[in-house]
Amino acid sequence: MPVRNDAEIRKDRLRFTKNKLSANLIIFAIVANALYFVSIYSSDVGSYYYKLFIGGSIVYNLVFMLAAFLSSEGIKNYKLGYACSSVVLGILQICRILYIPMKAHKAANPVADAKNATVMGSGQFRYVSFCLIVSAVLLIAAGIIGFMKTTTLNSYLAELERKGQEGTDDE
Repeated sequence: MPVRNDAEIRKDRLRFTKNKLSANLIIFAIVANALYFVSIYSSDVGSYYYKLFIGGSIVYNLVFMLAAFLSSEGIKNYKLGYACSSVVLGILQICRILYIPMKAHKAANPVADAKNATVMGSGQFRYVSFCLIVSAVLLIAAGIIGFMKTTTLNSYLAELERKGQEGTDDE
């Protein structure tokens, strides 16, 4: 029986364990997204948010959370496509900063008496931007880790299959 080193043992363990690290990172990204939209949707600034784009944002949040959860389950089982979709979702989270938060931060508040008041104050803008950035970083990290682990596992399985075929050819 050949002696195995730590790297081989780690690769072999991938066959029997789930990719919990990537899956949990995606779950935390969903939580950061939830903190973002709770902050946005709990704002009371007159009728600024009561427009069609906020309805689209709500639908996007639902689709995002479903897609992220699906990615979490797929990446847990070493599916390469879900690692890629996690990275794409992370990039979309960064792009979202330009949509509602940036527009609301620049728009004049119709309710406030102050001349320079905006719909979204600087504090809230920093908070929601931080939530989206954290969500994006977690999603991208999960995708990269998932990609690395999945490619490692796939190459190891191919190596085992190759060794198995060589062993049967020798008989």
